[in-house]
Amino acid sequence: QVQLVESGGGLVQPGGSLRLSCAASGTIFKITTMGWYRQRPGKERELVATITAGGVTTYVDAVKGRFTISRDNAKTTMYLQMNSLKPEDTAVYYCHPLALPAWGQGTQVTVSS
Repeated sequence: QVQLVESGGGLVQPGGSLRLSCAASGTIFKITTMGWYRQRPGKERELVATITAGGVTTYVDAVKGRFTISRDNAKTTMYLQMNSLKPEDTAVYYCHPLALPAWGQGTQVTVSS
């Protein structure tokens, strides 16, 4: 069983930056592909970025060039560096191991002036 705790969200002005963290329990983290998802107000949860155990990354077009996903397998922690934030990035952000039915509580990101 994997437990996930997201942190690092907050209120930021447009153009600002935030770094999200996802602390995971369990050694399976080191061998599984992880993803960041978000749920914007009134919308369904959507995939934002993924990273394999070996560090291969993918991004949705809306965040390419602005967000960077990374992971530290030794610390069983995943990160999402978010730059040039836009109001449409406002959402609750979740981390999720793609092969497991596990979700954290999420962290709120609000981009507003």
